[in-house]
Amino acid sequence: MLTPISHLTRSPAAAAKRLEDAMRFAHRKAAEAVAVSPAAGFDIRPFVVPGISEASRAIPNHIARSGIFAPIRRGASIMHKDTIFLSARNIQITGSGEQLSEDHADIWMHAMYLQATCPAGQRPIINRADFLRGIGRNTSGASYQWLHEGMKDLARFTLCIEARRADGSAKYSFGMHPACRVLPMMGGFDYADGVYTLVIDPRWAQIFGNREYALIDWEARQQLRGNLARSLQRLIATSSDARQRYSLQWLKDRSRHTGHLRNFRAALIKALGELADLGIIASPEIELEKGREMACWIRNTGRETS
Repeated sequence: MLTPISHLTRSPAAAAKRLEDAMRFAHRKAAEAVAVSPAAGFDIRPFVVPGISEASRAIPNHIARSGIFAPIRRGASIMHKDTIFLSARNIQITGSGEQLSEDHADIWMHAMYLQATCPAGQRPIINRADFLRGIGRNTSGASYQWLHEGMKDLARFTLCIEARRADGSAKYSFGMHPACRVLPMMGGFDYADGVYTLVIDPRWAQIFGNREYALIDWEARQQLRGNLARSLQRLIATSSDARQRYSLQWLKDRSRHTGHLRNFRAALIKALGELADLGIIASPEIELEKGREMACWIRNTGRETS
């Protein structure tokens, strides 16, 4: 049963007072949202990525080390639902959506470059042909369709990610708790008359913060033909260690390779040779350590700097 409205609540003065109270409440709640702790995922900061340039792209170290982007073959379809992509003492990443490829990584890194070099507070507005040229692609009709499908895949792929500091306190947390929404790889895009307006979730700025990202030599990446070599290029850039070593089994799992280890070993040797030919690494080899096969190489720091 509806409660009758009194003459008092219908008066203009009372209505104005209610509106003023509502506006004051809204402003207070907005201020509280901005001031909430980083663990709740609202610590939004300017999208600044030092070192990113026309010659280099950037990718957060944890994203690059994980299998979120993988050297899968064209046409392969792997669906994820809260799949654990990285789990360590200070980081936990799960993801949902169709498995992303090295081609998706190119689109994503270039989109992040455009956002980082866009005037503060604005969204990148780009011509499709310029975007394709920026990632080393031609501008055929098939390429336009490929780009559009890749953009949609990125918009549909979501992450839950939580990072902690050395003392165990939360650095940031997105999607892990009911109070904080999941993080899309690409917030979305608007398209009209051959032009994209990219929507990049501003929380990515926090993940790129504190120089926790790798810089990728963009020219070298466009010269790499093999997807596994391109995947390894991202991994290599995440560590400043000159000598790097990873078990073949770990590299196989990260690559989403479903065949035998011997088949992956052959593909890995070829990829390492391609990286060595471009001067990204030197002295690649496969060693045995306590019965485990390890891939080893020397990183040439003159090519890429993280």
